[in-house]
Amino acid sequence: MDKPFAITLDPGSSLANHTGSWRTSRPVYLDRLPPCNNQCPAGEDIQGWLFHAESGNYEKAWRHLTKDNPFPATMGRVCYHSCEGVCNRAKLDAPVGINSVERFLGDEAIKQGWKLAPPASESGKHVLVVGAGPSGMSAAYHLRRLGHRVTVHDAGPFMGGMMRFGIPKYRLPREVLDAEMQRVVDIGVEVKLNSKVDNILDSMKAGKFDAAFLAVGAHIGKRAYIPAGDTAKIVDAISVLRSMEGEDKPMLGRRVVVYGGGNTAIDVARTAKRMGADPIIVYRRNREKAPAHDFEIEEALQEGIMVKWLSTIKQAGESSITIEKMALDEKGFPQPTGEFETMDADSVVLALGQDVDLGLLNGVPGLEVSDGVVKVAANMMTGHPGIFAGGDMVPADRNVTVAIGHGKKAARNIDAWLKGTTHVPAPKHELATFERLNTWYYADAPKTVRPMLDIIRRQSTFDEVQGGLDESTALFEARRCLSCGNCFECDNCYGVCPDNAVIKLGPGKRFAFNYDYCKGCGMCVSECPCGAIKMEAEEI
Repeated sequence: MDKPFAITLDPGSSLANHTGSWRTSRPVYLDRLPPCNNQCPAGEDIQGWLFHAESGNYEKAWRHLTKDNPFPATMGRVCYHSCEGVCNRAKLDAPVGINSVERFLGDEAIKQGWKLAPPASESGKHVLVVGAGPSGMSAAYHLRRLGHRVTVHDAGPFMGGMMRFGIPKYRLPREVLDAEMQRVVDIGVEVKLNSKVDNILDSMKAGKFDAAFLAVGAHIGKRAYIPAGDTAKIVDAISVLRSMEGEDKPMLGRRVVVYGGGNTAIDVARTAKRMGADPIIVYRRNREKAPAHDFEIEEALQEGIMVKWLSTIKQAGESSITIEKMALDEKGFPQPTGEFETMDADSVVLALGQDVDLGLLNGVPGLEVSDGVVKVAANMMTGHPGIFAGGDMVPADRNVTVAIGHGKKAARNIDAWLKGTTHVPAPKHELATFERLNTWYYADAPKTVRPMLDIIRRQSTFDEVQGGLDESTALFEARRCLSCGNCFECDNCYGVCPDNAVIKLGPGKRFAFNYDYCKGCGMCVSECPCGAIKMEAEEI
């Protein structure tokens, strides 16, 4: 007796094993670039180390993080975390507290005594790094990991550069900075302090260096012409902050006027407040146009610091200053009004920006300087072969995160140059936008806010202003990550496929498609929480 057609179907026929021939498009697994990774100036694989942190493996997370950035405890305090500004989670509730988790990992590493891995082999090459700040020490770390011998020269008495001399202790405790700097020294980087490089070519020749990376910080405060009597006390903000690291603290008096609207102006005003002064910030534009970050301005206002917006200093005397009120024109630029005011002032602190001392570059052939910075190529090499530059010395935003990123980028290019090759960065994946996600699968999880020191202690001590997360809150915050664009093996595609065309490859190996069975319905794409699958047209 003949069996029904469905049972007697030839197992080798296309209808039995090749139902995929019906489709016009097919799903493919892919990795998309998370917005946080794409935004990070230090080039961190943020999503990568968050993955380890959310499983509670903090040391593995720290080691993954320090492949790109050796200073997480420092960065967790001073980075302005632009990564959080583009976090897709912000469109659900609030961005992931990436910076908070980074600080937790950095602090945990110091507490547990985790060490950086030394290089696996030695290249025989010797690189000079000028400047022991964020860019220089980042470059030194990455060069050393690549097997090169590294010697760092710095004119100052301590490591850290502008992280030490430009950032107050209430934002960055010195024991944290020292621990992360020393960790780089411990893998074999030689640091020579109080050792200023006066001429880069002479130093390279004397030390028989094969290449050099210049990372001198912007330590010279810009000046402004203010008519002043001989007894008027006018100093620059960087000098004030730098002197806070020595035995003799600056004598500013009680009535301190800070001239400027950037982060340095805020820092020096808050420093003066902690020294018992009554600082007033004078800035020629309004708050919306101030270059300082708004949260820093808000913290300063909370601490009782006054700000005179739309004001400029016209004259400084022995115990007073004269300011002129400004008004915005139709284009939003401040214009003088002719209306003046006299204020008591024991000192005026200029916070108008900083310049870099470029004296060590005198006589270097091929090297080009423009607007106080050194021109570099895409590989960060100057016009003189073998001399690279980064950080404050080159055209870029001046902050710690950018500087650390410059150090890493320069190290990779220096390594390639020493080998006679060219460093080619890996191509970037397409961006994982919010529209690619299926957020129905993610639970509500409000952001964890780091604790702040009470106002009284903030005004009178140099104790750290902002606290950190503990293990439970850090774990919770890490688990808020949506893993944008990268499969985390949730099994959704495996569960929803109507054709059983998804193959599980095992823990950590993700999935594959059996295209003999896949009909191209796209259900896996629509139900993937993190947007790690896309449909592409079937080749005809």
